[in-house]
Amino acid sequence: MTTTNAPEPTTAGQTAVQTFDSFGLDARILRALSEQGYTTPTPIQAQAIPVVLMGKDMMGAAQTGTGKTAGFALPIIQRLLPLANASASPARHPVRALMLTPTRELADQVYDNVARYAKHTDLRSTVVFGGVDMNPQTDALRRGVEILVATPGRLLDHVQQKAVNLSQVQMLVLDEADRMLDMGFLPDLQRIINLLPAQRQTLLFSATFSAEIKRLASSYLKHPVTIEVARSNSTNENVRQMVYQVEDGHKQAAVVHLLKQRAEQGLSRQCIVFVNSKIGCSRLARHLEREGINAAAIHGDKTQTERMQTLDGFKTGTIDALVATDVAARGLDIPDMPCVVNFDVPYSAEDYVHRIGRTGRAGASGDALSIYVPGNDERLLSDIEKLIKRSIPRGKLEGFDPTGERARQGDTERRRERSDVRRARGNGEGEERPRRHDHSANRQVFRASDDPFFSRPYEPSAASVAQAKAADEVAAALTRGRQAPKRPVAALLGGVPRKS
Repeated sequence: MTTTNAPEPTTAGQTAVQTFDSFGLDARILRALSEQGYTTPTPIQAQAIPVVLMGKDMMGAAQTGTGKTAGFALPIIQRLLPLANASASPARHPVRALMLTPTRELADQVYDNVARYAKHTDLRSTVVFGGVDMNPQTDALRRGVEILVATPGRLLDHVQQKAVNLSQVQMLVLDEADRMLDMGFLPDLQRIINLLPAQRQTLLFSATFSAEIKRLASSYLKHPVTIEVARSNSTNENVRQMVYQVEDGHKQAAVVHLLKQRAEQGLSRQCIVFVNSKIGCSRLARHLEREGINAAAIHGDKTQTERMQTLDGFKTGTIDALVATDVAARGLDIPDMPCVVNFDVPYSAEDYVHRIGRTGRAGASGDALSIYVPGNDERLLSDIEKLIKRSIPRGKLEGFDPTGERARQGDTERRRERSDVRRARGNGEGEERPRRHDHSANRQVFRASDDPFFSRPYEPSAASVAQAKAADEVAAALTRGRQAPKRPVAALLGGVPRKS
């Protein structure tokens, strides 16, 4: 295994003056890069692009936000250009490059970058992921694509439906491979790799390299070149990290205090707040809303449409606080993200690196603030500091009143003042309060009506007297045993018997 490390910033003069023209990329690719504002390659791009162009397997490690996607997408597009064609036949557009990602958001982001890089070429690309209707994805696959970006589960769904054929794949990319292992995708990965040709180029990218990832690479990659442009599992120096200690049960109040304090200081209100559970994610979002902070939750139980709408609202600024589980720790590329808050300390130390990698991207600065409970999170915090090989500074929440003691004291003072005022009024010391108006004096006394109709006694009507008399006759006849006189009754038409 060959290892290539990036030079230190003081000796990286060659990298600093290097441009994308020096890689020998096609003019159509350079045109797309120019339209996107790309000028100088990042360290991971400068070292990865030549290796991928040579067709070698590679393991690429770099901090999040350093341009890993362009590091593998640009040389793949360059290598596929000789096979590009404008034919409408699907057979002329088989899948030649497969890029696998662990989450839907990362898949959509990678596809968006690939589509922009290849916009001036005849190469076709598409993305497939779960949570949305399969039919549009199936139609795109059957029309033919050269570059396919996918999540493992949805890709296997299309394979089962025979909507895609992977027998001509020449290049495989495993992006954020450690996260795929954490999410239990290893069996799916093995099924997908069994469908690919044995002779292929395999690229594995991640911000962290664990022992499990290295064992995975030894199984899937052949004599890979390892490129690490920064110390393994390190964090971005542009990110200011701080951790705050609070008591259990006060974490929600601490987050509200931090966000409102940043707003009072004139800092951006936007931030991503990470939690460890889906239930806690929704609960915290509702609490922030009640506190007057525009917040929304994003987690695995949300539909893909809901997740995309939430992300769009966050990117446009209508949502200030995006409360998310680790589904958003990988792949979210939001320019100028100013702040990340860890409401829960992550169970995995590697996830901390990815979480705070959402801020301080592309050379910008950012804040990574974490909240921990003594006794509960100290071991997790210690694991993080061991992984990143640095101690995270402890901060103090100035003016933080988690129990509302100041508010209660203020209420007590106000109640005492009102009590003193009432006591003074009772002793005649205060101003006399106006008496209530007695409306009973204006009420009219009931008087009986003078109308003779209401004064005369009850007299039965003639009809009621006749009816009572007839009833008495019937009762008397029954008492004497004689047949009661017949009473006329109504009969339906045709119901009376004919007379003989």
